[in-house]
Amino acid sequence: MIAGLLERLRHGDRNALARLLSITARGEQLADIQSALAIPCEPSPVRGRSPSRVVAFTGSGGVGKSTLIGKLINLVRNLGRKVAVLACDPQSPLSGGALLGDRFRMGSSTDDGVFIRSLAAQTGHGAIADHLDVMIRLLETFGFDAIFLETVGAGQGDVEVRNLADVVVLMLQPESGDDVQWEKAGILECADVIVVHKSDMPTAEQTAAQVRAALDLSMGRSVPVLRVSTKANQGHAELWQAIEALPLRRRPASAALLLFQMAVDTLRQRFENRQQDAELRKLVEAWQRGEVSTASAVETLVRSLES
Repeated sequence: MIAGLLERLRHGDRNALARLLSITARGEQLADIQSALAIPCEPSPVRGRSPSRVVAFTGSGGVGKSTLIGKLINLVRNLGRKVAVLACDPQSPLSGGALLGDRFRMGSSTDDGVFIRSLAAQTGHGAIADHLDVMIRLLETFGFDAIFLETVGAGQGDVEVRNLADVVVLMLQPESGDDVQWEKAGILECADVIVVHKSDMPTAEQTAAQVRAALDLSMGRSVPVLRVSTKANQGHAELWQAIEALPLRRRPASAALLLFQMAVDTLRQRFENRQQDAELRKLVEAWQRGEVSTASAVETLVRSLES
């Protein structure tokens, strides 16, 4: 069944895409899907050989991520490109599904060049839905030119999306923090572009100046800090130009490297789930005291994560 759905997906069947995304979101038949996607194949007949550009939008709740993405969808479509959105919503405590707020703010569209999917993100999962990497591969295989990711925006520590995106856009709003907070925000280090949204507010330039100062103190690379106002319809074209000016991140060069990356991601997730494990704490303490060699501690950790 998976092979047939993937063949239909490669030829532009949106129903096949929707079914594969649903199967992936439920965590079903992941091995079959990943195995098929890991095999190098010709690009989708729907699009040429240009790779998809994966752009993540992160930031605290209420900063206007969905509204901004809605504006960028229209902009990208006017350029003649197809765009998909994977919007990570907080998981409903009752049904376990996504609350769907993102899709309402982006607006509905019957445009065949636009695909929007809301996904439930569990608390503590880095503000992104499970198996998001596989979903991105499905959208790339389908032939979308741009793929937008929206995180839940649970906090400044949610940086996992950087491992999935070519460009990370951090969205802030005026009066959302002081200089000390900017310096502590680890997510600043992961941002490729920083947007001060709702820049029609009086303190927008002050916020932008604070962010630039924090970047000058803590980082050795230049990061654009842009002011954008959806209400005033300003800054969207400049934002997209800044996104397109950035190079795509290095992608796995072979199926073997892709499989290795999947294995590393799996081990990382298992490690994060076991950080409070008593046996792991004992191992770390023994290693810190010099009672266990580094090589032995690493081997023990790897074996524990394999089980």
